[in-house]
Amino acid sequence: MVTDDEVFAASARDVTKAYPGVVALAGADFQLRSGEVRALLGRNGAGKSTLIRMIAGVDRPDAGEIRIGGTPLGDGGVRRAVELGVATVYQELSLVPWLSVAENMFLGGWPRAGSRIDYERMRRESAEVLAELGLRIDPERPVATLSLAEQQLVEIARAVRQTPKVLILDEPTSALAASEVTMVLEVVGRIAAAGVAVIYVSHRLDEIRQVADSITVMRDGRTVETVSAKDTTTREIVELMLGGESEAAEQVTPVTIDRTGTPLLAVRDLTVPPKITGVSFELYPGEVLGIGGLLGSGRTELLRAVAGFDPIVSGRIEVEGTRVENPTPARMKRLGVGLTPENRKAEGIIPMLGVDENMVISDFGRVSTGPSISTSRVREAATALVRRLGIKTARTQTPIADLSGGNQQKAVIGRWLHADSRILLLDEPTRGVDVEAKAQIYRLVRELASAGAGVLFVSGELEELPLVCDRVLSLHAGGIRSELRGSEITVDNILAATMAV
Repeated sequence: MVTDDEVFAASARDVTKAYPGVVALAGADFQLRSGEVRALLGRNGAGKSTLIRMIAGVDRPDAGEIRIGGTPLGDGGVRRAVELGVATVYQELSLVPWLSVAENMFLGGWPRAGSRIDYERMRRESAEVLAELGLRIDPERPVATLSLAEQQLVEIARAVRQTPKVLILDEPTSALAASEVTMVLEVVGRIAAAGVAVIYVSHRLDEIRQVADSITVMRDGRTVETVSAKDTTTREIVELMLGGESEAAEQVTPVTIDRTGTPLLAVRDLTVPPKITGVSFELYPGEVLGIGGLLGSGRTELLRAVAGFDPIVSGRIEVEGTRVENPTPARMKRLGVGLTPENRKAEGIIPMLGVDENMVISDFGRVSTGPSISTSRVREAATALVRRLGIKTARTQTPIADLSGGNQQKAVIGRWLHADSRILLLDEPTRGVDVEAKAQIYRLVRELASAGAGVLFVSGELEELPLVCDRVLSLHAGGIRSELRGSEITVDNILAATMAV
């Protein structure tokens, strides 16, 4: 029971925040006790990211108050929030690639020995934190040489090193394999047991039930309700998130594909060391072909090779029956192949450009008059795509960095609709988006397939493959280990295949 005189580790009272054309928070209330793990749920645009940015001091509310440990945050910003004990790990990586792990873990506060940086202390203390978390990562290794999962773990270790009183984790496991997820959840439990309050933002309910004590559901900029993580059903949580809307609950039924003709895409005995060895498959018009596999199985490497980004050692790629010699990104794009990358922030968007520019960049010729780009054509094309994809933005010129993750992802897919691509390679297209945005992306994929496109749908969340795919191929140790169709496409079958059980 909450009392007026209780001092919370973090609290927000009647907080409001508006951006041009969008109300992000509309009188949100939030209270978190020390030692409590609170999951924060809500579909994209519900206000989750804005709320945690307020608590972290990144943004200040237009009205209302944020308190950390009973002390008003006021206008102190990030520095004041850190002083009060707030540490944040955001969904998108913020590491400096060319610096070492240790240098990143001490970024902004490198220790000194006299007039020099104390590299030995950085290395030693970083190694201690990494060991505490069970991470076998060399603190002297450049971050650029780490896998995406390892980089995410370094982000978490950097936050833990600050010995925070309030730890905010924004989708901390979205890039991690199952074994790494378990390790993170165990660490979160230990941190909470030491009295640290944890805000855990995730769309993975199975994780939330393992790690969280309670769940706060947000909708339309408000905190709707806080419920027990273990005593509330998934259906009840989804209903709270959607507010009675049933859009996100719809599932897509796979269709039978005619595979007697020429495939849109054929991959023959493809080898791309060290991850891909002798992979072959065909993708037909109207088909959604899922690629399942655990982290490190070669999913991303396969798509990058098909799109022409990584060189092929042996094998061949055919588009509509014609072999493509020396595939390059430009050549594959001309042939109608579009790739949405796994790392949306680093490779999928140009943050400070508008939503419109991000979508038409795939084919400026369609929005040009002679040698010049037509502003009116850009606006018309972008407006049509925003409406078609249901992208939530006040204006098409809004910087894409200001959009939620789900809306950014839809804009990245829209880029290839603008280019009229017939072969879409979607690498983790629903990572970090809520249940509504996922359902929208599933339906969009099915609509594109119904119009004759072929879609390769790669996902580490195996439970979503049966919802959208006509066939599913399982990658294990760099090769195709199984093909599932129709009623065979179940999470159990896919998981068994990806683990080579």
